[in-house]
Amino acid sequence: MSDAVLEVTKKKLETRTRLNESGRLVLPKEIRDFLGAQPGDVLFFTEDGDGVRIETQKQNSENSSAHHEPCWPEISMVDELIAERREEFRKR
Repeated sequence: MSDAVLEVTKKKLETRTRLNESGRLVLPKEIRDFLGAQPGDVLFFTEDGDGVRIETQKQNSENSSAHHEPCWPEISMVDELIAERREEFRKR
């Protein structure tokens, strides 16, 4: 275990966790619950000048759309590719 410690503070919610030797950490349950994060969710870590912001993909998309185009399209690229291939097949 490394001695590096991550402190997460937002609205009186504060917890600590340690980085392991490979640089990984376990996101504490209090933070997962606060974010509404589930296993397999994509999380975004953004340095904002005052610290590091952690957001779920949904939160990041909502915040991004307030300023500009969403960074994640509503339809997945896989679904779009499958639809294109089906349309090409129908044209044959």
